[in-house]
Amino acid sequence: MAHTLGLTQPANIELPKISFAAKEIDVAEWKGDLLAVGVSEKDMTKDENSKFQNPILKKLDGLLGGLLAEASFEEDFTGKAGQSLVHRLPGLGSKRVGLFGLGQSASSPAAFHGLGEAVAAAAKTAQASGVAVILASSECPSAMSKGNTAAAIVSGTVLGLYEDNRYKSESKKPQLKSLDILGLGTGPEIEKKIKYAEVVSCAIIFGRELVNSPANVLTPAALAAEASKIASLYSDVLSANILTEEQCRELKMGSYLGVAAASANPPHFIHLCYKPPSGPVKTKLALVGKGLTFDSGGYNIKTGPGCSIETMKADMGGSAAVFGAAKALGQIKPSGVEVHFIVASCENMISGKGMRPGDIVTASNGKTIEVNNTDAEGRLTLADALVYACNQDS
Repeated sequence: MAHTLGLTQPANIELPKISFAAKEIDVAEWKGDLLAVGVSEKDMTKDENSKFQNPILKKLDGLLGGLLAEASFEEDFTGKAGQSLVHRLPGLGSKRVGLFGLGQSASSPAAFHGLGEAVAAAAKTAQASGVAVILASSECPSAMSKGNTAAAIVSGTVLGLYEDNRYKSESKKPQLKSLDILGLGTGPEIEKKIKYAEVVSCAIIFGRELVNSPANVLTPAALAAEASKIASLYSDVLSANILTEEQCRELKMGSYLGVAAASANPPHFIHLCYKPPSGPVKTKLALVGKGLTFDSGGYNIKTGPGCSIETMKADMGGSAAVFGAAKALGQIKPSGVEVHFIVASCENMISGKGMRPGDIVTASNGKTIEVNNTDAEGRLTLADALVYACNQDS
């Protein structure tokens, strides 16, 4: 039985409203709470007088009366990945200035994603409302790479700010309202990349909230309801078909139903389908995810040190990734591709109706499977889900 505990389910979660924008503003003129500068180890090179050689850092240090170089020296900030230095320094329109290390290279998406996460952490600490990010380095010359750089920063910031507070009596929402990305250009292409990053990041958060939900809240029925909500939100391109236990039996899904047999919560076989709003379909894809909302291991129960049975609410992580992708595609609406999102959701429990070690089940393609260990639930449920996916090409 599911207990809602008065919690809001993931599809209904409203994320903090943050305005992301690419702007061309001189760092001396930008006004806000935190000016964040991404710097590589190369950018931190100084001359014989301990002055920055990098043009942006040199300009900032001049406006700040040499205090930036002094602070970086005193705190041994060298631009290594993960390093950060944030201070209140007079001389700029920003209340605080921060240096954030990118490591040896300032050209990888991972480095810029990490920059976004570090900026999010600093914004939380400073309770900053307005933040700007600029790169000291200029190692991304093309318009495409600049757009991807901006997207990585936005993604890191959104995911870095996120906290799942549904289960806490008190929660503090981030104060951040706007993030400006300076020095990477402006225009529709970079704005499109930024929007894309927001959409994908929010889809990732949706998946994380599914995984974080306890098994007494996120039952197979609740997971099916979440998937149906996604389809209804983007009904112009997404449709949902939820198969009942009886319908699965008619399709001879003995492998999947064998796993589900012991649970008091009935299985729900979930199928979402994305079809482009216009134009021909050139490619068909299927994303098939594991959907065990709880896995005890069955009669081969998870016991002993390291069994991690208390984490088995997360055994539906594959389905979270699949439905997160469905949420993203519902907003992005790519052309030319039809995508099927398929999850055989159930629980692997213990009861008099449960599957025993040594039992033989028959999958929907007629193949027989000897189950010598009931903790093989993933392979057994995915077997029928994959057969079903293959049949969607007919």
